[in-house]
Amino acid sequence: MDPEIGNVLGSPKKDSWKTILLLAYQSLGVVYGDLSISPLYVYKSTFAEDITHSETNEEIFGVLSFVFWTLTLIPLFKYVFIVLRADDNGQGGTFALYSLICRHANVSLLPNRQVADEELSTYKLECPPETKDRSRIKMCLEKHKNLHTALLVVVMVGTCMVIGDGVLTPAISVFSAVSGLELSMSKEHHEYAVIPITCFILVCLFALQHYGTQRVGFLFAPIILAWLLCISALGIYNIFHWNPHVYQALSPYYMFKFLKKTKKDGWMSLGGILLCMTGSEAMFADLGHFSYTAIQIAFTSAVYPALILAYMGQAAYLSRHHKIYSSYQIGFYVSVPESVRWPVLGVAILASVVGSQAIISGTFSIINQSQSLACFPRVKVVHTSERIHGQIYIPEINWMLMILCIAVTVGFRDTKHMGNASGLAVITVMLVTTCLTSLVMILCWRKPPLLALAFLLFFGSIEALYFSASLIKFLEGAWLPVLLALILMTVMFVWHYATIKKYEFDLHNKVTLDWLLALGDKLGIARVPGIGLVYTDLISGIPANFSRFVTNLPAFHRILVFVCVKSVPVPYVPPAERYLVGRVGPPDHRSYRCIVRYGYRDVHQDVDSFEAELIASLSDFIKLDASYGGGQSEQLMHEDGHGLTVIASNALKGRPSYDVDHTIQHRSVSIECNERNGIELAPKDSRKKVRFFIENDSNSNFNKHVREELEELWMAQESGTAFILGHSHVQTKPGSSILKKVAIDFGYNFLRRNCRGPDVALRVPPASLLEVGMVYVL
Repeated sequence: MDPEIGNVLGSPKKDSWKTILLLAYQSLGVVYGDLSISPLYVYKSTFAEDITHSETNEEIFGVLSFVFWTLTLIPLFKYVFIVLRADDNGQGGTFALYSLICRHANVSLLPNRQVADEELSTYKLECPPETKDRSRIKMCLEKHKNLHTALLVVVMVGTCMVIGDGVLTPAISVFSAVSGLELSMSKEHHEYAVIPITCFILVCLFALQHYGTQRVGFLFAPIILAWLLCISALGIYNIFHWNPHVYQALSPYYMFKFLKKTKKDGWMSLGGILLCMTGSEAMFADLGHFSYTAIQIAFTSAVYPALILAYMGQAAYLSRHHKIYSSYQIGFYVSVPESVRWPVLGVAILASVVGSQAIISGTFSIINQSQSLACFPRVKVVHTSERIHGQIYIPEINWMLMILCIAVTVGFRDTKHMGNASGLAVITVMLVTTCLTSLVMILCWRKPPLLALAFLLFFGSIEALYFSASLIKFLEGAWLPVLLALILMTVMFVWHYATIKKYEFDLHNKVTLDWLLALGDKLGIARVPGIGLVYTDLISGIPANFSRFVTNLPAFHRILVFVCVKSVPVPYVPPAERYLVGRVGPPDHRSYRCIVRYGYRDVHQDVDSFEAELIASLSDFIKLDASYGGGQSEQLMHEDGHGLTVIASNALKGRPSYDVDHTIQHRSVSIECNERNGIELAPKDSRKKVRFFIENDSNSNFNKHVREELEELWMAQESGTAFILGHSHVQTKPGSSILKKVAIDFGYNFLRRNCRGPDVALRVPPASLLEVGMVYVL
């Protein structure tokens, strides 16, 4: 399920116990769908050909011991008690950890960082005294650019594996649930029934994605709760009916005994055992929807005990049925009494659909976040709920996932190969989380490096053991997530590399402010009615595509706004803090700059609300600038051609004119050039709080020039708005390496031609779109 559902801008101050328990109940369907259905395929994957079940029960008891301690150490201790605390304003997941690191150390590769972004209320950057060791590690990270790239690559690997899990989890979950038909049919019949039914359920699941999960979301928690009660009851029944002493297998002694007897085969079987913690990452990724306490209560009181009872019950049954050698008969359903097998099958199928829905929605969310880092080609993001922020649907990704899921089901046809593939994807994501959390402990929590190293070595060594067991099965299914990750990594890295190079090209080819101010009637340049929004990635300066536009069409709009849509390393930017507005040139030129900031979990607004808020922000800026005399901006322009005055205000959001009495902050900022980050806005030391009052009648204190500027703005809005975007053609420089030519001339241009354009990502109406052709020589 999407981690953005529900409370998106912070959690309440203090939840009551009633609220916490309600959130814990709701989290069962959203967070634990994938983790709860793991008993369907863990034993079946573990005993698939690598090891056999002997009459001494050492194998089954050893597997049970491994499952118990794996669930205890990784989901319980690592995630519930440690990783869940590494939240970013209540948000979790790989991008939350990366954004925390980027805020506390200058390691982001996006070259549009502004000091003004640190004033965001969601930034929350505490700066206690730095220890010597921490300062040394931070300086090392910031000094070496290769480490910045390596950090981004690690995040990309985690992202690609989450997307790969979005392909594998629906396939193995639904297939394992439907495979219960095997015990009710002959072998000849079930081979022709399980695959078609699984494919049909998958097609239905993906075909319903565009409706969103809001309408059926209320069913998720009861389904998973019913499933947890079902497997708990079955576990208790099997324990008391077949082997009440199975609890002895929880001792870690049986793990060593298991490895001693099975040796290499037992080590290889760990790839199936690790599937018991599939879905643990969802506890952290879905933290934004639920509170830390709610997820903790749900896992410790319901999910964890139910899973342990389920695995103990299966082990108790198998310990008394040594004649079971068939791979399909050692699965979950063999331990279900025949009298309740059909109802359990129905609940299992519903639970598998819920678990699949969670990872599909999570895949949509993480791809949308990848776009915010300029690490993924533009795709169309559709809101599926007007009330709940963050429920999104991506058509292209949805149908690609469906095709890949069906291909995996038809191609593998068994739980063993699907489990090998899914296990490698899951354990890779966990390793990435462990590495990033250790950095967060040093940089953000200010913990001693030795403590972070102990965390990394303890949990990293456990996960590395499972990772090696999964990787050794490369030819038996584990090649699939590796192949998917390589393809996705190539796409993401090529897109990110070309985007950074295009930004650097724009930075070096931008036009001076003097050139813009010189455009006048003497040169035959006309100012036409309306508002022209010139989109650019630059946070200062005049983009080259605007000069190309004016050169070919010697006219531009009476109101000119240079709009930069940028992402900042926070999950959400409150609407009141989204816009940074300033002048470009003197007031009579009617040119402005607007920097629109989005967080990595924000979804871009539709064009109507965006245009209305932008006009309101310009109106607010004109009024606030007048309250300071308006002379400071003009003075900066004459002193420094790159000067800019920015006012970030929480006031006056909405209609252009109404009564208000607010306290706002006026920040005069200057431009500093930085070789690495390009242009950076640095606030001056002076900071001043002012109270102002704007009346809605004709007796307003605004002077004549301000009234004229506001009237021109509103008249231009009535005349219409044009969106001016650059239409890029990218090619490499002569003499470039073959690798660069392949990446840019073939890879990036292929992606650009076959993916959505910037007009779709920015939700620009086609009737108001003006595209200016630009050739980028990188």
